[in-house]
Amino acid sequence: MKVFDHRDVEAEDVGEGALKVRVRWLIDEKIGAENFAMRLFELEPGGYTPYHKHPWEHEVFVLEGKGVVVGEDGEHEIAEGSVIFIPPNENHQFRNVGDQALKFLCLIPYQR
Repeated sequence: MKVFDHRDVEAEDVGEGALKVRVRWLIDEKIGAENFAMRLFELEPGGYTPYHKHPWEHEVFVLEGKGVVVGEDGEHEIAEGSVIFIPPNENHQFRNVGDQALKFLCLIPYQR
């Protein structure tokens, strides 16, 4: 078992196509997780992730802030308590449209 404070995990830049976004890999293979990864995304006001897709699903839970998730069927408002499921191979993007940080947990399976 591992118990730690999320702030002890270094926040990393998301990379190309993103603006004002950091991610903390809270649970991953480095600590022994073999099937799933849990990540904490933090988007500053005006920040966004790349519009992209990949062959795995996402399970997302919004912790705080306001935003939109953009998908192939349009934009959906999200806020604290929102739950989002993104199927494999669906284009998606998260945008912070509020005046404070948008924070959400995102769980993904490891591809074997």
